[in-house]
Amino acid sequence: MKKHLLLFISLFIFIKAGFAQDTVKQENTSFHFQQTIITQYKPGFNAPYSGRNSLSPLTETQSSITATFFGNARLWKGATVIFDPELSGGAGLSQTLGVAGFPNGETFRVGGVQNKIYIARLFFQQIFEWGKEKDTLESDQLQLAGLRSKRYFSIGAGKYNMGDFFDQNNFSHDPRSQFMNWALMDNAAWDYPANTRGYVLGMYTEFGQPTWTLRFAITMNVTQANSSTWDAKITKANTQTVEYEKRYAIDGQKGVVRVLGFLNNGKFGNYEQAIALNPKAPNVDTTQAYGRHKYGFGINTDQYLTKDFGVFAKASWNDGHTQTWFFTEIDRSFTFGGVLKGTSWKRADDEMGLGFIVDGLSDPHREYLADGGYGFLIGDGKLNYAPEMIAEFYYKLNAYQKKFFLSPDYQFIVNPAYNKDRGPVNVFSIRAHIEF
Repeated sequence: MKKHLLLFISLFIFIKAGFAQDTVKQENTSFHFQQTIITQYKPGFNAPYSGRNSLSPLTETQSSITATFFGNARLWKGATVIFDPELSGGAGLSQTLGVAGFPNGETFRVGGVQNKIYIARLFFQQIFEWGKEKDTLESDQLQLAGLRSKRYFSIGAGKYNMGDFFDQNNFSHDPRSQFMNWALMDNAAWDYPANTRGYVLGMYTEFGQPTWTLRFAITMNVTQANSSTWDAKITKANTQTVEYEKRYAIDGQKGVVRVLGFLNNGKFGNYEQAIALNPKAPNVDTTQAYGRHKYGFGINTDQYLTKDFGVFAKASWNDGHTQTWFFTEIDRSFTFGGVLKGTSWKRADDEMGLGFIVDGLSDPHREYLADGGYGFLIGDGKLNYAPEMIAEFYYKLNAYQKKFFLSPDYQFIVNPAYNKDRGPVNVFSIRAHIEF
């Protein structure tokens, strides 16, 4: 009798555990919201000369705002649609000019001073799953809660941000909640496809396994650098991005390594041709022609050292012959840093971060700026070249129930726009971020 009772209890526990796993809350719809306001102040700094794309040497204060509504719906098994209208407005310091590693990563979503509403994302995704091992997905801005197999293939199409899927990092990726500098959002030499607000039209696939993931995307181009009009000549103007992600653990602490490669094709200008045509005042836009390419790679890693402290590093490179088209004028970049949660001082939902950036240019890009050329973000009229170096420190304060956060931030910029005749620059910021 006792033997049968123990067998019955064991069977009951097994069935209950299996039932609990199968009844993990699965969302069919979700709604989230975020709003981020960043105000930045820059005291005056030394600058013996300035060009039309220079950071102003005068004292400045500027603010930016974004507000996003995230709507997710499950259509049928494995199929979801994401619809995100967004409002943005305000400005970056000096009209977001004069620093390659710009100190406000939200301003790439801001197309003008006036507040505007637009569709940030409209994206359909279908996931095919197999295998018994499951991951529990938490409800998030771009994700419905539920179970998903650790072995899957997904395909999607629409409008999205490349950072939604590629080049992620646990400690250095989101200027709304982590470091504000946009050279710390992604591998900075990755000229990743986007319009002026940071979004792109394209297709995306992902092949997932328990310890690794392979991703690929093909997207459209804009017709001019940092613009919002899509180039209809898709066979001539397109981008391909591939990334391999490997997950592992060291002494029980999670870590990730990501290796990314990209190829951009389109109607790009060439720095060397621009110099040859007009050595005293080169204009790269006059050399634009279809059939040009920009290619490069990035390595991105993050590692927890304890449950409350983690470090990251990123290194990236592009060929630097054709003009920057999408992101920022950086051809070589190395960034690293760390983030510490506030558990030890009894503020478990607070965190502080310290990051460092070293950015550089290719020889043709450097010579082009030195001869008086202008990109879409930088150009002082001449150039006394040195790597652009930036340090950033922030403290994120959980002001109300992990829904409202305040983050004071300080950035020290040496050789802004790679020019050691100008600076250094001090930038003081305060960020208010709400999400639910």
